[in-house]
Amino acid sequence: MIKIFSGSANQMLANEVCEHVDVPLSKMNIMKFADGETKCWPGENVRGYDVFVIQPTNPPADNLMELLIMIDALKRASANSVNVIIPYYGYARQDRKSQAREPITAKLVADILTVAGATRTMTIDLHANQIQGFFDIPFDNLTAMMIFKDYFESIGIKNPVAVSDIGGVTRANIFANSMSGTVAVFAKTRPKPDVVESLYFIGDVKDKDVIFVDDIVQTGGTMVTAAYEAHKNGAKRIFACATHGLLGGNAVEKINQSPIIELVITNTIAIPQEKRAGKIKVLSVAPLIAEAIIRIRDHRSISELFNVPVGERRIPGL
Repeated sequence: MIKIFSGSANQMLANEVCEHVDVPLSKMNIMKFADGETKCWPGENVRGYDVFVIQPTNPPADNLMELLIMIDALKRASANSVNVIIPYYGYARQDRKSQAREPITAKLVADILTVAGATRTMTIDLHANQIQGFFDIPFDNLTAMMIFKDYFESIGIKNPVAVSDIGGVTRANIFANSMSGTVAVFAKTRPKPDVVESLYFIGDVKDKDVIFVDDIVQTGGTMVTAAYEAHKNGAKRIFACATHGLLGGNAVEKINQSPIIELVITNTIAIPQEKRAGKIKVLSVAPLIAEAIIRIRDHRSISELFNVPVGERRIPGL
């Protein structure tokens, strides 16, 4: 027996997931006090149930705290298991010490989720795969790459060049192989966070359709700079996809004024209507999450989810 709950970060996604799983979204009471404290408790019986909690942690501070309180409340209410679904894992970019005295906050988040009572964690396209090793409980890192593949094929893109920075080569390889394409890499230098100083390509993009592949687009600076470079190198058409569309500051304006024809993102975090405009296309990860929930419920393999031919997938959209 399962029940699905949601925090306040992305209830629209949670409702969509429940439609695919064919269960109602269970009631979670969430109260905000005048001093900023949060109180959460399930509004129905969960004793003996396997519960799933959907909550991206962006912005991370409030949404992470809300998630921890929900986990604790469900554990204390005698849920059989608490499966935490974090479509966007906040603090994932703080995964190592790059200089003296820096914290490894991604590991800290893993520890506090486990201490709070999570029995399994699931996310989508972690910024750094090694974060899975920070957990001592089962961890599933899903990917939206097949969602992007299906979309680009549906608009007639064939054999593209998948382009990423050096850290995203594995992701770009998976995407390129799925579309019978090739891979190019751009190298960049950052004098400070969210600022790209210089960039150059390794690989051939001349007269080819190019798709920039990334896990996160925040300011859009790197992506737009790379798109201009690809255009200068003779790319035929330029598209981009990123699982998590943070789109801070004037990122949407930058994208709309760039050579990028379309930026495809997903709804791992709630995307405001004003950002769903121009060249921004939003796809849903709800079918992906729903199928993963069904497989966990039925004690079936999660990894097989990404090896199933399109025509044999259980849920439309996967």
